[in-house]
Amino acid sequence: MAGSRAATEESPATEESKVPDITGWFWVVKILTTALGEALSDYMVYTINPYAAVIFGCVVFIAALIWQYYSRTYRTVVYWFAVTMVAVFGTMGADVLHVVLGIPYTLTVIGFAVCVTVSLVVWYASERTLSIHSIVNKRREFFYWLTVCCTFAMGTAVGDWTASTLHLGYLASGIMFTLAICVPLVAWRLGANPVLAFWIAYILTRPIGASFADFFGFPKSVGGMGYGHGVVSLVTGVLVIGFVWYLAVTHKDLLEPRRSGGWAAVAGQYGYGADEYGYDEYGYGARDGYPPRDGYGSRPGYEPQPGYGPQDGYDPRRGYGPQPGYDPQPAYEPRDRYDPQPAYEPQDGYGSRQGSAPQGGPSFTPRADPRAGRRDYPPRRDYPPDDGW
Repeated sequence: MAGSRAATEESPATEESKVPDITGWFWVVKILTTALGEALSDYMVYTINPYAAVIFGCVVFIAALIWQYYSRTYRTVVYWFAVTMVAVFGTMGADVLHVVLGIPYTLTVIGFAVCVTVSLVVWYASERTLSIHSIVNKRREFFYWLTVCCTFAMGTAVGDWTASTLHLGYLASGIMFTLAICVPLVAWRLGANPVLAFWIAYILTRPIGASFADFFGFPKSVGGMGYGHGVVSLVTGVLVIGFVWYLAVTHKDLLEPRRSGGWAAVAGQYGYGADEYGYDEYGYGARDGYPPRDGYGSRPGYEPQPGYGPQDGYDPRRGYGPQPGYDPQPAYEPRDRYDPQPAYEPQDGYGSRQGSAPQGGPSFTPRADPRAGRRDYPPRRDYPPDDGW
């Protein structure tokens, strides 16, 4: 599509999407990072100075995004570290609006929902796609992380809204959102738009992890289990580190075609065209600083042949030699209506030709050729011609 091609040309392109593939591992680690972000944020705010905690969280959050933003390719540890810090700082941002500024959860939910909607609308207007499989240039990556930050803040506000404002409690909220996330999954299986289904599920992962983290961390007096935010942070942190290490070693967060370099095959499974993610139809994408080429690229499994003309294993093109099924044309022969012309007979006054009888006039005795011994060789300049030559 024209919009995506223009975007790729204007922004430096990466070789493949800088986010992991959407597998079961992705959703497991995503929910664990949301739980870790909720518990760690509450632990830092309630244990140390809340202002120092927010400033420290903001600095690490910015550093993590810069690290991810300037990584040339998808790297498991870098990506999930950035997601974890978005979870931590997103929780802080949502809590500041309610706890410090006193804004009701209902208004924060509406406000963050508007932010998510605006981010997605502007992203689509600029790039003509919302697919995470198309994160192949810096501008799309910016929109991706902006949307992720808004969804984390919105998810935090929604979880607190159902638990506190609606008085459902943390456990009931967690169960409700767990059942709710099955809706986009089933809808996707039934043929719903995969991009829409993904973003709805992505938003719902935040209140799932946050609700269960609050349930285990808050005291029993407010509907929790009373284990403390520190313990929950430690447990979820160990789980996140373990899963991320496992994915970094095994690459289970990437589908098999992408592990072997066939990124277009992965995107094709989700119904996205080549133009939507910056790669040509044969799976060869733009290299750093070079937009995808128009026209036809190399086919998989075939190396470009040097030079021009017929290559080994290929028959000559039509017009350049015999084609299969066509016999070579025979040499031209005299047609029936044209009789062959008889040999010229010697004329009077000229000596006889070899194989022809003399035609009147003085006789001619051929001289021997001193060089080749040929009897019919014409006289040379140093031999005076006989009469009649």
